[in-house]
Amino acid sequence: MIRDKSTKKPAKDAPKQVDAKKVAPAKASFRRERALIKRGIWPVAGCDEAGRGPLAGPVVAAAVILDPDRIPRGIDDSKRLTAEAREKLFDRICATAQVSVAVASPSRIDRDNILRASLWALKRAVVALPEAPRHVFVDGRDRLDTSCDCEAVIGGDGIVLSIAAASIVAKVTRDRLMCALAQDCPGYGFEQHKGYGVPEHLDALNRLGPTVHHRSFFAPVAAARAKHMPWTVEPVQDLFAVTELEVQAEASVEIEASANL
Repeated sequence: MIRDKSTKKPAKDAPKQVDAKKVAPAKASFRRERALIKRGIWPVAGCDEAGRGPLAGPVVAAAVILDPDRIPRGIDDSKRLTAEAREKLFDRICATAQVSVAVASPSRIDRDNILRASLWALKRAVVALPEAPRHVFVDGRDRLDTSCDCEAVIGGDGIVLSIAAASIVAKVTRDRLMCALAQDCPGYGFEQHKGYGVPEHLDALNRLGPTVHHRSFFAPVAAARAKHMPWTVEPVQDLFAVTELEVQAEASVEIEASANL
């Protein structure tokens, strides 16, 4: 009988195949910043924001210039860290680096839209740094209108250490702000979900209606406002509707045309 060689067991000393799905993502590194330092470009800042997706609360942007000689261990994308780890790293980053924070309020988000408000806050954070950077790394696709070179890095909070540090500062700052808002607006659970559209938050919106801290034009908030405060909702004009005056005008034209026949 001919045996199928493909069914043979691998040798014991053969290297094991690694499941790509189980490979932990590489941590953010200081490699790009060091490359700029070698070229004589310094200071280098990283900036990121937190809070683009929630239904309530501000967008918080942070900018960080890490000290190459005193970089806290464990810095990584804030989403990969526990709340406890973020809190500890927040204190270490603020103690060793140059840090600034800027906030875009819900009213600015309503006025400008979420993208423009986020970019505005990011630029404000960069400008507010104690020392003006010569190069800025920003997370995402959009570069900032800064006086120095700005480089947008998609997924930068998991790649560039300065951006990762900024993501931690922005996230911790916003979480603390949302916990403070929870004291003023009990019943919404801001201290738990931080304003994101989880079922508990949607239920609270349905029961209590929106607060001044909610983003008016986000769909669930607009629906809750229409339910609880219908007088604040402006009627949308039907561009295809024919008004009574238009009907009367058309009728008079037809009468005049008939009389001239």
